[in-house]
Amino acid sequence: MKTLLFVLLTLILPYDFSDPDVIRVGKNYYMTYSTFACVPGLQILQSPDGVAWTIVDAAIPDTVPGYGAQEACPAGCGVWAPSIRHHKGRFYIYYGDPDRGIYCIRSEKTRTLPARWEQAVLVKAGKGLIDPCPLWDDDGRCYLVHAFAGSRAGLKSVLAVCELEQDGLSVLRDDRIVFDGHGENPTCEGPKFHKRDGYYYIFCPAGGVKTGWQLCLRSRTVYGPYEWKRVLEQGNTAVNAPHQGAWVDDKFYHFQDVGTAGRIVHMQPLRWQDRWPVIGNNGVPVEDESIAMPSCRQDDFLSLQLAPEWQWSGNRKAQYYYCNAAAGFLRLFTYPSDDVQTAPNLLMRKIPANTAFTVTARLRFVPRSQGKHPLPQEQAGLIIHGRHSRTLPVPGDEQWWYARIEVSPTHLCRFFLSQDNKKWEEQGLPFQAVAGEWIGAKMGMYATRTLIPAASPYKRPDNDAGYMDVDWFQLSITEP
Repeated sequence: MKTLLFVLLTLILPYDFSDPDVIRVGKNYYMTYSTFACVPGLQILQSPDGVAWTIVDAAIPDTVPGYGAQEACPAGCGVWAPSIRHHKGRFYIYYGDPDRGIYCIRSEKTRTLPARWEQAVLVKAGKGLIDPCPLWDDDGRCYLVHAFAGSRAGLKSVLAVCELEQDGLSVLRDDRIVFDGHGENPTCEGPKFHKRDGYYYIFCPAGGVKTGWQLCLRSRTVYGPYEWKRVLEQGNTAVNAPHQGAWVDDKFYHFQDVGTAGRIVHMQPLRWQDRWPVIGNNGVPVEDESIAMPSCRQDDFLSLQLAPEWQWSGNRKAQYYYCNAAAGFLRLFTYPSDDVQTAPNLLMRKIPANTAFTVTARLRFVPRSQGKHPLPQEQAGLIIHGRHSRTLPVPGDEQWWYARIEVSPTHLCRFFLSQDNKKWEEQGLPFQAVAGEWIGAKMGMYATRTLIPAASPYKRPDNDAGYMDVDWFQLSITEP
């Protein structure tokens, strides 16, 4: 299966790629984004032109750093607002974990991705330290700007700069607050650090994810004082709160929060005037959204690895699945979970924004709970997942079934089963999808069971699992 390819104009990614950061290395552009508790984490997209993007790598393949002893970190935690840079032949990604501190992950020496990544380093420990971005100055010294999460730090709306060792992996001199947004620019966050023509620039949003604007700060010295200017606001456009931006060449990337579908990515033109950036159409977003999404994408599971669009809801474990490429299907083993809402082995994909779509899959569920000595409940099928979720269970009769979810442009979901892919029977009432914790709703598959407690009357070990085979999984865009 080919990876996702998006060919769009100002709206370049109509899927949930929250808090994007972008760089160019040679002829290639690279983007990463907030993956929170999902794995693979810190996915990286590549583009030859900054417009059409393909997922090529992930710096966190299996386990969110700091949560190795757990199956999943809490929803909405983990990897927040990363920045990606290339320095002395390596890619560096910094991100904030709001409950642990600021991490850095480095690649091997390379100018292209994918590559091998080192283990994450906790560069600066502390609660509420978020949204970090490094800057290696002309003299080789390394500085880091970051924001604060008020929910953990007890303070927000300020930005701080500290100096790191030149390798960028530990703190040399601790924080100084360099900007206070209280008053005119509350909830300033998501800073990105740059230097141009002798000025230090910090691009950062303020005013909130759904109602805010983009700032640019500038100073002749790294610690300030910084003067500021609002450089991108919604104005009379439909692009609310252009947020969390990345400047590369003559392009500026930002997200827009569209609710259930999450945070979609726009690209705006950027030019310089009087040593200030001018973004979009003189400070308001360009709205030319000529979206060219493929009308149908199907995964036939013919590879020994999952396609990069798939992510687990928690830390990856080998016993969740088997890519049976020889037989041409994916096998998902039922995994113990008290509640499918928090199960770590949900296998999910992003949902498209601003369109109706249909998800269809050919599935066969073989539970271990049949026979004279049934085990506790096993279930498997399709799922729409967010703060509230709905499942579409497949009958456990070992026969091939077709499962379908039809989703309206407002994300009202209807669920269907069929034995022949022709005659469909609706299952239950419609369900209104909702976003997750800081992320959009997702679609995908689940296979769970209830673990037998030690005092169970079954008096037998829970030493095996049923499974669901997935022949194919198809997403069809039904309305532009």
